[in-house]
Amino acid sequence: MRYNKFAYHTLIAISVMLSSLICSPNHRRTDAEVRTSPPAMKGVCWVAGDSIATHNIQQITDVSVNWMSQTPFAYMEGHDTTEIRSNFDTAWWGENDRGIIQTAEMAREAGIKTMLKPHIWMHTSDGKWRSDIAMNSEEEWQQWFASYEEWIVHYAELAEKGSIEALCIGTELHQTIKRTEAWRSIISKIRKVYNGELTYAANWYQEYEDVQFWDDLDYIGIQAYFPLTDKHNPSKKKLMEGWEKHITAMEQLAERYNKKIIFTEIGYKNTSDTAHEPWVWPRSLDSTVVRSDKAQIICYEALFESFWNKPWFNGLFIWKWFHTTYKHDNYDDYFAEWDRRREEYAARRNRKDRPLIYFSPQRTGAIDVMSEWYHKE
Repeated sequence: MRYNKFAYHTLIAISVMLSSLICSPNHRRTDAEVRTSPPAMKGVCWVAGDSIATHNIQQITDVSVNWMSQTPFAYMEGHDTTEIRSNFDTAWWGENDRGIIQTAEMAREAGIKTMLKPHIWMHTSDGKWRSDIAMNSEEEWQQWFASYEEWIVHYAELAEKGSIEALCIGTELHQTIKRTEAWRSIISKIRKVYNGELTYAANWYQEYEDVQFWDDLDYIGIQAYFPLTDKHNPSKKKLMEGWEKHITAMEQLAERYNKKIIFTEIGYKNTSDTAHEPWVWPRSLDSTVVRSDKAQIICYEALFESFWNKPWFNGLFIWKWFHTTYKHDNYDDYFAEWDRRREEYAARRNRKDRPLIYFSPQRTGAIDVMSEWYHKE
């Protein structure tokens, strides 16, 4: 073959140019170029119990879970009170310090990592919730952040002591995140005592786009209860179309901060309208609610098909995962007792005619969808 010097050098120049383009940080890579393995975090939101046994951990390894979140609670009397109160040692076993550490240790032995995710609960809400927490003066804001810092640094120290792999420094505190420098100060103090990964769990509605301190954290965390459609029993196509605008916004945010996104919570009830307001708690629903296991299953299918191959998506924690404690070694017995207690509760509240609604994939075919995607390599 005749050697063509001009053609050879032209080919080399084109190769160098294409290589530079692909490696450039401004080049938007396609999913196929970067996603060679599933997202790192295949998680569940662990429901604390009065005990834990080895078979409880086996129950989540069976569906290929490799992360769990644990959620201890602190309490405020109202949305504008400055004191945050917590019972680190005397709380419900699975939410106190001893229970958290033991659960994390047992999980680690099975190859499961833990994200510690403390929440604030308000005793008297008056229609408010933690996203509305706001003080009435600068002095009160300083007092609130001092109280919050003491509380969250305790959990940072606990996470370090227990070799817990990740810490969520706050959850859905929208009015507080406007004070960016106060949060940066807290993050700095956490970093001094804790060496694991950090995120913040921002609400899907406006908050995750308002946070200005993502650059100080390891991941962008979102409580991903996005409304996808107002239709009952929607098709998978309709749900995936509903995800599109949210995906665009999240992708832009991930690129802006050069951070991967995790869904610190996401889940669906088995109701026909579950994709409309996924965050609505089952107990607040009345007897007109329509049960639909199919709608829940399709919501999970649309979720995984929409996100699993996104290069900026690092995983999710599904709300929520019940375990059978030491008392039951199988879910049939555990849920039989659970249903009995629920029927007693419904009778006391005169809600006997309300269908069985679950905010967990465990009792419908949604668990099979979750297991199928979590097992993908």
